[in-house]
Amino acid sequence: MTDDAPAVLLRIEDAITSHDIAALAACFAPDYRNETPPPPPPCFTGRDQIRRNWTAILAGVPDLTASLVRWSRGPADPGTVWAEWDWAGTRGDGHAVRLRGVTVLGIGDGDGDGGTRLGEVRWARFYMEPVDDDPAGPTESARRTVGGLR
Repeated sequence: MTDDAPAVLLRIEDAITSHDIAALAACFAPDYRNETPPPPPPCFTGRDQIRRNWTAILAGVPDLTASLVRWSRGPADPGTVWAEWDWAGTRGDGHAVRLRGVTVLGIGDGDGDGGTRLGEVRWARFYMEPVDDDPAGPTESARRTVGGLR
């Protein structure tokens, strides 16, 4: 399902897995805007912050890999792309790290707005969550999330 994915998604996947910070940063517009809901989101703007964030992430999880699970274009706006990811690795202290979720990305059309080139990510919202490998099951997991169930 990822064979016909937008090239920028495949470049992001490869750059994360190969730990190529320069290639990863090049996927994003110079004036890129990031939002990570829910509020208050740790928002930021700019390609330089991507370099700083991912340098720290890849140093902390030196074997991190990214897998693009599936993707879709927004029906009303083909420049909006939804991507489902599976990120996995091991922290330096030996603990496993696994995140799954969705990113919603605004892909530039090369109109020059803000220096954006064709295929660069102009904005994104991240909905990535740690995978809970707790064998307690869905009822116990729901109870822990929202409190006691009746």
